[in-house]
Amino acid sequence: MSLRFYAALYVSKLAAWGIKLIAKERGTNLPGSIALKIDPQFISHVKGLEPAKTIFVTGTNGKSTTTNLMAHVFKKAGIKAAVNLAGANLIGGAVVTLIHNTDLSGRLTADVVLLETDERFLPIIHKQLPAQHICVTNIQKDQVQRNGEPDIIWNKLASAIDENVTVYVNGDEPNALALGNKAGRKVTYGVDRNSSSFDKTDDFFSVTMPCPVCHEPITFDAYNIDNIGPFHCKACGFGAKENDYQAKNVDFALKTFDVGSRQYDFKYSTPYFLYCYVAALALAREFGVDEKVISEAFKDFVNIGGRMEEIQAGGKSIKYLRMKQENPETVQSALNVIADDPSEKVFMLGLDELVDFDPHYTNTFYTFDCDFRRLVKSNVSKCICFSGTVAYDAALRMLYDGFDPEKLVVLPTNDDKTIVEELAKCECDNVYLITWLHKFESLAEYAKANI
Repeated sequence: MSLRFYAALYVSKLAAWGIKLIAKERGTNLPGSIALKIDPQFISHVKGLEPAKTIFVTGTNGKSTTTNLMAHVFKKAGIKAAVNLAGANLIGGAVVTLIHNTDLSGRLTADVVLLETDERFLPIIHKQLPAQHICVTNIQKDQVQRNGEPDIIWNKLASAIDENVTVYVNGDEPNALALGNKAGRKVTYGVDRNSSSFDKTDDFFSVTMPCPVCHEPITFDAYNIDNIGPFHCKACGFGAKENDYQAKNVDFALKTFDVGSRQYDFKYSTPYFLYCYVAALALAREFGVDEKVISEAFKDFVNIGGRMEEIQAGGKSIKYLRMKQENPETVQSALNVIADDPSEKVFMLGLDELVDFDPHYTNTFYTFDCDFRRLVKSNVSKCICFSGTVAYDAALRMLYDGFDPEKLVVLPTNDDKTIVEELAKCECDNVYLITWLHKFESLAEYAKANI
């Protein structure tokens, strides 16, 4: 073991301790960055790391929830997991997780390593830690400025998968399922058609995707989430098989589903979260965790914050559904949750300029991949579209799917006062909001003080 590794280990542990005392919010990546500057091969030098006991969870959507679920299941089972629960999923975050789970000799103190891994950086981390278990939730359009086209991400993931790897893939998502052809072993999970499934009519806004095997159009027998559901390719037969772990008898009212002969609870009863539960179930069972332990873990699992929140302001109940802008699937899932509420409601949509890095841009393609018609027909008494850059684009998308222009208000601004004053005019006290997290936080603070 090199002196460089020990220097990296001790300095980063000291940095993590100091950060915890004075700036806890910086502790997710900074110690890892320090360690990597001292020893760029830090991960490969940690003693006791076993690829056979290492799991990477990656994909466009659902990796944080799936990782947190798995960590909770392992804890219930008495298995100590080194896991990046804070969601720091780049190589620096992986290093921080190992720093917190190694002793002063540089030896791992956990039974397994469970890492949420950014799909672009997984091949880089895999070079130092060749995990033999990789769970892929889905590969969808997302953050085009960073990721480009989904095929680019697929090729990055495929480069880390070989005959030594077992992949756990969403069998209802064509891109993820196709990665199984690269692996030594494939475990699939999926969800039956259920009460929340939907179909798409063949109109201008309906889109499908090419088969990743023969490149002909995919046919979805049902959509459980946008572009995820039981599917088949008419040309080559890809898909159309029941998954190894299949959720059946899904009951969103009772919050239960069946896999095999056992019924499981799922506290966060939406189609989006259901796939996370079934993915975690597949991983846990393959790692030998008893079904009863998994069932008990699902009952008391508490998800990470910031996904779905509710505040009270001026007699109004404002329900915020966090979504990843630039990502059609998370937007569609949020729209479906709102549409499932038959009561009168106000819908607020605040998309905006993307300021990830220069050059900033205002692409709104993700809303055109979504279907707003169920929302439009779900008793929306007023829609408020606000944004400093794309308020009119969002409003047009509502109009294209038949929303009554008399009930539509466009606010080309991000000013909290203007937005909250418009909301205060609404008699309806049932409000749903889709926007950026930071915008929700500023709106919530202003609304609580001024409505």
